[in-house]
Amino acid sequence: MTIKSIKGCIGCGTCVKTCPTDVIRLDPETEKAVIKYPADCQICHLCRMYCPVDAIRISPEKSIPVVVSWG
Repeated sequence: MTIKSIKGCIGCGTCVKTCPTDVIRLDPETEKAVIKYPADCQICHLCRMYCPVDAIRISPEKSIPVVVSWG
């Protein structure tokens, strides 16, 4: 699994909206985010960066450094 966990999720849906590969979905029963398609994750860190409660953890062995260009 690429994304390690979504513990502490408040169900805002921000991670679902920001994921470019549609990996994360909201569970209709719990109304919390779940990693539906972990193999399709591109490790872009958008879900982690935009999560308002810092609920998403990415596995260190799968993580790549975040690269931000300023120009």
